[in-house]
Amino acid sequence: MNIGTGWDIHRLGPARPLVIGGVLIPHELGEIGHSDGDALIHALIDALLGAAAHGDIGTHFPSTEQRWKDISSLELLERTLELIKDYTIEHIDCTVILEQPKLQGYVSAIRISISEACSIPFEHVSVKAKTADGLLGELGKGLAIMAQVVVLLKHRQEPEEQSPDRWL
Repeated sequence: MNIGTGWDIHRLGPARPLVIGGVLIPHELGEIGHSDGDALIHALIDALLGAAAHGDIGTHFPSTEQRWKDISSLELLERTLELIKDYTIEHIDCTVILEQPKLQGYVSAIRISISEACSIPFEHVSVKAKTADGLLGELGKGLAIMAQVVVLLKHRQEPEEQSPDRWL
């Protein structure tokens, strides 16, 4: 079993969609980023890559490359899953920190989106929505979003050959 953690933060600004975990959330501000800015999926990608010891999101999908401009983070996740195909995802635990809008009504949709994108059961994805209670600078002022993710991966191994003297 391997454990990975991921973290991401994005400023929020007008004329950008607010996409969290692949779900479009109605709001006047959205994530500013090279891709669609989905901080939760970016944190998930880092957690998956970290658990598999494959670097980070910037290594594989650098913001200096035009081909990643405005791309859906779910597409980046799909490419990441190819990179870690020697592993199965056992569990994903996510925390999103955002002042507004309140996310409680979107938690199930975000869990469904992540479970479908990762082809794992809904019950193996946890999403928690928190605020910064007006603290922590831009995050507390509602001008940024932060996400943290922890994943548990299991390496896909070929069964060991059973030999008669294995137990000797």
